[in-house]
Amino acid sequence: MPAGTKTNQVSNPKSQAPLALILFGPPGSGKGTQAKLLVQSLGVPQISTGDMLREHIRQGNAVGTKVEAKMRAGILVKDDVVNRLVEQRLAFADAARGFILDGYPRTRAQAETLCAMLAHRAAQAVVIHLVVDYNVIIARLTGRRQCPVCGTLYNVTSKPPKVPGVCDLDGAALVIRDDDREEVIRERLDAYEKQTRPLIDFYRESGKKLFDVDASHEAPEAVCRTILALIR
Repeated sequence: MPAGTKTNQVSNPKSQAPLALILFGPPGSGKGTQAKLLVQSLGVPQISTGDMLREHIRQGNAVGTKVEAKMRAGILVKDDVVNRLVEQRLAFADAARGFILDGYPRTRAQAETLCAMLAHRAAQAVVIHLVVDYNVIIARLTGRRQCPVCGTLYNVTSKPPKVPGVCDLDGAALVIRDDDREEVIRERLDAYEKQTRPLIDFYRESGKKLFDVDASHEAPEAVCRTILALIR
């Protein structure tokens, strides 16, 4: 199906059911960027499993120790660990009106667990599939830099900091995330093709509202406007 093709329409945008906006796409497709832009427009929290796992690693706790080696190698963390983190996060009060899932689910087992979570909350699932060429992705991620203090992301070509290598917000030295090294990126793309991409078919077959959005070349703000138009 061509990128940008609508597979369903959101029939009742004024529904009182919580909105569960699920962002799909390979690593580097812009899920995190879109989640942050959509948070500003929709007023619901972003739930990023990658961010949660990296925070556990930073804290050096039991979860972080368990998943650190896998993440450095670009290997998916076990379903039960990620499912538990998401379930705990959805119990927070700020997620009662809805939420944006960034990087979850990534496997069929996670998707099935999420379906049960959403049914329990009577949440309306809408899936956004960000379609991006893999050559574009590799160029994006190898140029990405992150502030270790505030988490702000930069790119040496498309979104550089005002001072090279330094965060605009707090002056911290920017770093390359371990999972943004090219060899790890290729491992992550391979894992995505094998385990996560098939979930697009899973959601289509289950009758969930799903939209393909071309995110290869448009500015993030333009992609966000397209998503908002689709879900509204």
